[in-house]
Amino acid sequence: MNFTYPKNERLKSNTTISLLFSEGKSVSKYPLRLVYRQAEVDSAEKIKIGVSVSKKYFKKAVDRNYFKRVLRETYRLNKHLLLDNIQHPYSLMFFYQTKDRLSYEEINTKTIQLFEKFLLQVNKIPDSENKTES
Repeated sequence: MNFTYPKNERLKSNTTISLLFSEGKSVSKYPLRLVYRQAEVDSAEKIKIGVSVSKKYFKKAVDRNYFKRVLRETYRLNKHLLLDNIQHPYSLMFFYQTKDRLSYEEINTKTIQLFEKFLLQVNKIPDSENKTES
């Protein structure tokens, strides 16, 4: 498995980001939140992800940048959970939403739980397909 976070996996498009916030769905595992939206089928990458830490909780840019680095690192090390289990390309926005200064290990554990919760939600079989024919 390639544990990298290349430029082509970074979410930069303003139109994609605004669509994420207007039409995207959300999944949370305190203190992390993941907003996602299925991307266009012709997208080259399976996942495009951006990270954000609120200025409301961390006034100093140094602190925000630290938590953004931690979020990117936990994504980089655990992205195989997503890539191995999704069928469609997705745009994701990853948020750290608390004043609490959690350790790297705690954030990593929460990231894994969040990704598992996300996979359960996206790979859910609709009720109409779930019924067996008699």
